[in-house]
Amino acid sequence: MPFITARSTSLTVAALITLSLAACGPPPPPHSSDPMPPPAPVTVAPTPPPPPEAEVIPPSPGSTMVWEAGHWNWTGGTWVWVAGHYEQRPQPTAQWVPGHWAQNSSGGWVWVPGRWT
Repeated sequence: MPFITARSTSLTVAALITLSLAACGPPPPPHSSDPMPPPAPVTVAPTPPPPPEAEVIPPSPGSTMVWEAGHWNWTGGTWVWVAGHYEQRPQPTAQWVPGHWAQNSSGGWVWVPGRWT
């Protein structure tokens, strides 16, 4: 049976802690007080979207709600309709600018997301 001392136990624990910390990798970058959201992925379709589908707009659930019309979404192989819905106006004077598909310089079609102004 090996002889264990307090010193050898302390050295073993210190070595294990050092190895554990080294395995964690470098520390993360400092947290910013004004974080920027990651850029949205760019969707490029090879053809223009089909004509918009007809939608029946239900009555507004409130005076601060704005209808966001449906639109076509390119999934990488086919067009899929995304139904419209109501969105909460972020401020009383905010106006919704709808998203749309725009043709880019290489002939593809790029989704330009809607936004509040």
